[in-house]
Amino acid sequence: MENVADCFLARPDLQQLFDALLARDYDVWGPVARDGSIVFESVESVDMLPVGLIDQQDPGAYRLQETGNERVFDWTNGPQALKPMVFRPEVTLWEVARDAAGGLRFREPARPAQKRAVVGVRACDLAALYIHDRHFLQGESPEPDYRAQRQRLFLVAVNCTRAGNQCFCASTGDGPQARYGYDLALTELEQGFLVHAHSDAGRELLSALPTRAATAAEVSDAEKSVRVAAEQQRALPSRDLRDALLERLDHPRWKETAERCLGCGNCTAVCPTCFCNQEMDQPSLDGGHSEHVRQWDSCFSPDHGYIHGLRLREDTAGQYRQWLTHKLATWHDQYGRSGCVGCGRCITWCPVGIDLVEEVQALLREDAHG
Repeated sequence: MENVADCFLARPDLQQLFDALLARDYDVWGPVARDGSIVFESVESVDMLPVGLIDQQDPGAYRLQETGNERVFDWTNGPQALKPMVFRPEVTLWEVARDAAGGLRFREPARPAQKRAVVGVRACDLAALYIHDRHFLQGESPEPDYRAQRQRLFLVAVNCTRAGNQCFCASTGDGPQARYGYDLALTELEQGFLVHAHSDAGRELLSALPTRAATAAEVSDAEKSVRVAAEQQRALPSRDLRDALLERLDHPRWKETAERCLGCGNCTAVCPTCFCNQEMDQPSLDGGHSEHVRQWDSCFSPDHGYIHGLRLREDTAGQYRQWLTHKLATWHDQYGRSGCVGCGRCITWCPVGIDLVEEVQALLREDAHG
């Protein structure tokens, strides 16, 4: 296991991790069980964490079950990732107002960002954050709101020690172990946690915790647990599906899938890498002020492919094909990798249980090649 932790934090001392973050003025977010799923919310105590809960996920199904044990990170993921915290669902890009002389004054709004620590981040979500960083931060003009939120983020990753039915991160190379992009990483064992620091901020925080050196047996147990989590029932056939999918744009499977797809966009809402958006103006009633706003959008939206009287994707088959081929094929041209990190959220939160892995496998079957 890379980045082997050499510190052990006893289970009763987990609260001191939260206390140390709060003492450094972080707004601490962690997993909580709410409305039947695991979501990230502001927390101050380990008592708020989902102790003894696991998630059972299948196509179109999510439910929590009690185990009776004391583990707090035995779940795999919920509908959220880091996306809402950095690429926010709605952001004002600029404002315009009339001045005393009747002229217009444009200004960029202030972008305050509270220091935020997120405890419980999975490896697949760190991979998604890496993709967003490349999209929003690279180049001559980094996206200002994303940058403001991202710069004040402290991430405590948790290595997965079990896989859900929806998981296929091992086949995409994005899990189950966190390898980059975090400040601290935890691997949960029966009696506590192995802790590894990956940044200067993480090392500074780790020095304030009541840890001891991990034993060889504890390190071995952690390695075995992560290997077990890599034994997943779903797997994409390749990490680079670009050419194979683009050769099958007329495959009959697209229409077959469209007969089941509702076009609701749930898959794009829960996907940790999707970043389609729309912009609109929100004027005040008196005409003296207006805000130019960016909101999340989806390639399943009827207006997403609308250009000067022409709708490029008239039907659900075209919309689903656009989503899947962009995610798994043409992202390689933009980012040098697929846009899928294997979290499986699109499978679980699809109301009709469309399975992305199953769809890809069907498209690649030679006997079904149209």
